[in-house]
Amino acid sequence: MTVGSSPFQALAVMGPRSVLRGMGTAFVAGLLLLGASAGAVTPARAQSGPAGLGVATPKTDPNAKMLVTADQLVYDYKNDTVSAVGNVQMYYDGSSVEAKRVTYNRKTNKVIAEGNVRLKQKDGKIVTAENLELSQDYSEGFINSLRVDTPDKTHFAATRADRAEGNITVFQNGVYTACEPCKDTPQKPPLWQIKAARIIHNEDEKMIYYQDATMEFFGMPIAYFPYFSSPDPTVKRKTGFLFPEFYSSGNTGYGVSVPFFWNIAPDRDVTFDPMFFSKQGVLLRGEWRQRLENGSYSLRAAGIDQLDKGTFVSNGTPLPGYRDQRGMVESHGQFALNNYWTFGWDGTVVSDRMFLRDYGFVSSDIIDRTSQVYLQGQGDRSYFDLRGLYFLGMATTDNQNKLPVVGNLDYNYVFGKPVLGGEAGVNVNFTTLSRDQADFISTNALTANAANIGVLGGSCALSNPNPTQCLLRGAPGDYTRLSAELYWKRTLVDSAGQMWTPFAQMRVDVAQANVSALPTSYSSGPTLPGQNPLQSGDESLIRAMPVIGLDYRYPFISVQSWGTQTIEPRVQLIARPNETGIGKLPNEDAQSLVFDDTNLFSINKYSGYDRVEGGGRANVGVSYTAALNQGGVITALVGQSYHLFGLNSYAQGDMANTGLQSGLDTNVSDYIARFSYSPTDKFEVISRFRFAEDNASLQRFELEGRTQIDKLGINVIYGRYAPQPLLGYYEEREGVFTSASYKLSENWSLNGAVRYNIAQSAFDYTQLGVSYMDDCFTLALNYISDYTVNGTTNSSNNSILLRIGLRTLGETNIKSGLGSSSSSN
Repeated sequence: MTVGSSPFQALAVMGPRSVLRGMGTAFVAGLLLLGASAGAVTPARAQSGPAGLGVATPKTDPNAKMLVTADQLVYDYKNDTVSAVGNVQMYYDGSSVEAKRVTYNRKTNKVIAEGNVRLKQKDGKIVTAENLELSQDYSEGFINSLRVDTPDKTHFAATRADRAEGNITVFQNGVYTACEPCKDTPQKPPLWQIKAARIIHNEDEKMIYYQDATMEFFGMPIAYFPYFSSPDPTVKRKTGFLFPEFYSSGNTGYGVSVPFFWNIAPDRDVTFDPMFFSKQGVLLRGEWRQRLENGSYSLRAAGIDQLDKGTFVSNGTPLPGYRDQRGMVESHGQFALNNYWTFGWDGTVVSDRMFLRDYGFVSSDIIDRTSQVYLQGQGDRSYFDLRGLYFLGMATTDNQNKLPVVGNLDYNYVFGKPVLGGEAGVNVNFTTLSRDQADFISTNALTANAANIGVLGGSCALSNPNPTQCLLRGAPGDYTRLSAELYWKRTLVDSAGQMWTPFAQMRVDVAQANVSALPTSYSSGPTLPGQNPLQSGDESLIRAMPVIGLDYRYPFISVQSWGTQTIEPRVQLIARPNETGIGKLPNEDAQSLVFDDTNLFSINKYSGYDRVEGGGRANVGVSYTAALNQGGVITALVGQSYHLFGLNSYAQGDMANTGLQSGLDTNVSDYIARFSYSPTDKFEVISRFRFAEDNASLQRFELEGRTQIDKLGINVIYGRYAPQPLLGYYEEREGVFTSASYKLSENWSLNGAVRYNIAQSAFDYTQLGVSYMDDCFTLALNYISDYTVNGTTNSSNNSILLRIGLRTLGETNIKSGLGSSSSSN
């Protein structure tokens, strides 16, 4: 039976022990609002504490009907009460109440639910208790043996909850956790929980206060807090203290900080985060963040007056940190100017290049910090990128005067309509850079140490360098270049299935260089065949490189009972004049040249614009693909490049000897090959080869494999590279890098990595970690040992990083350096 909106009057005229099948709205509205008032729980954010309590009562529909069922209705004339007794179920406006007994006291205007009370609110929150009691205006009352479960899996329990003043709820002997109970043994303590003698929720302040609180893991207490507070879950950001952070290293000692977050306004905040170091004193640091209508920016600063700068001395040699005052200022920002354009910046200014690493702002594997300001535009068929860059070297051996300041513009546009039936477009690059000092590096020896897999070393005599002993990696002075390229290509397929792709390009470069004075021994010293050392002074260059060519492919497809295979021979013919001005201008962006399957059919195999390939060339190759039924996919490629006429650009080195000993510097190139096999999507092997053309000796070999076997994942990379004396590699380089992960259980996993320098018979990188992750807790512990070069010393840096995260409470990091071991070169 469904009745109207005045059930108390209706119940008053019913006799005792009447069987109840339906009651009206007001009788149990108090119960529903009771649960909303004292039991609504939402999760805290990452910087917040346990779930908030006692949030404002949700609005109900005054026109909603209520359905109530119970075994019987009892009216007590003497005590002036009305009770629904036995299997009471009440449904109202999307909420429900279940209890053994529900009683309304007309004298006290209180509603009491008793016996396995379960209240489910409209938003999905569930409150369970033995007894619920609240006054009719729902501003005061208490809840005994309370448990609250929320849709986002946060849980709260207490022996008693008192409500007063309409906005404060006090939970006695409260327990909070964001962990789900164990399915097999629900009575088992959760992974973590907070127990407190009193938990006070102030709705007006939107804060939760914990008194006499203990943090427990697996039911065991690990930390005690006489008092702490956190924002309630209705607040995304709230002023207050965050989780502490810990750091330690040999130079700074032990460090600890307790950040303070100040929520100034919804669009801006400040974090004050001073950290005390046992050896160096107090590092003052803070961060300002603000979000505007079209973007956001941040500003972070840190500074310290070191108590003991003497800790930054190695073998009697002062390190960059050997100074009294150290600090940094850092800023990041990005703004959307409209739907197509974005403006932003990343900037860092430091007292010395090692400050960020010494005080834990960056990890040990970061080699530089890039400051930049940029403007980007993205259209349907165009891309624009303009930026200025400044590189902060973060290795002890870096010389900031040798690092350039760079300005760069890239623009690409593809015409919307076909040109002569094909695709046409424009590529533009503008680069300007400045460097104070020449960056020489040795080619007369390879430093024999475990840190130098593929790293140039040795002792270049900077006081008397010459091209046979030194490469010029960076030219001193100013250099500016503008390059523009117009291209066209069209693919035609004839009746036999042959694919013909004619193409054409026209590129123009305009460049100006003012190279500062270089040592006479370098500019006029002895040279090797193909070398073109850079000369000092002013130099300008205008060059044009027209290109025409044809790319031919003829795929043969065979379908068999065991699968499908495709064989595709490919020939690419290119005609163009010789490259001009080789070595006259700096080569800054085209020093990396690796000849393999990825650039066999590239029209210009250089990695940047400072060099451009010239002369006639033919690139030839055959690819093979087999898709096996239930057997995976096999791919293979073999090819070679032929210099046909004119000047071979790769036989003419520049200041960095780019092209020499690349496998392309002879009229008939080295052979390149690639083979891969992937039997399933969880296993793949890829290998790449380069063999010398004259004697088939192995010049370059790379093998990479990855697999996922049940809970074990493995990735292995092996590399072997022949000597390249003109590039500074006098010895064979060989090494292997292996990383693996193993899932011990649903939550626990192991991971590790190791790099072994076979040529030097030494490990130069190791990493081992263990992690745990579930719905309420994360833990990651990593040990890292990494070799770095510090002047003439090899250093093995050892560190431990521990990260702990509690869902709804926050996350903390503990970083610790374990010292280092050194050896001379």
